[in-house]
Amino acid sequence: MKIRQIELTDAERKALDHGYKHGKTASYRKRCHIILLKSDGRIAKDIAQITDTNIQSVYNWLNRYDAEGIQGLQTKAGQGRPRILDKQHEQIVKDCISEECQRLSLIMDKLQQQTGKQFSQMTLKRFLKTLATPINVSVKG
Repeated sequence: MKIRQIELTDAERKALDHGYKHGKTASYRKRCHIILLKSDGRIAKDIAQITDTNIQSVYNWLNRYDAEGIQGLQTKAGQGRPRILDKQHEQIVKDCISEECQRLSLIMDKLQQQTGKQFSQMTLKRFLKTLATPINVSVKG
């Protein structure tokens, strides 16, 4: 049986190494690691053991890398559970908070009535945290 080889250019290896060390998500870092290990001549069974995954996943990511390059290692849009509260609910949440800013349970009840969606207080707290977190703030130092 012939062992599958992956030959990487210096630029590809550098990009994968950067993704492995500085990737935004753990899953992306693991996928970059899989490709790097394979390019070093490792077999899929060893790679699966090192990365704590199964052999079929290793082959799936190798195939996706062959077909799409490093972009194929990113998680595609639409994966995972959809958000319950999103940008379209931002103004409704702000209005409810301005009316009843002290009691989270009352805010939650009003939001559930207005949106027609059921959610936990933890979901509301996480959403409020995203509203309070500034995005794209440049720090001068």
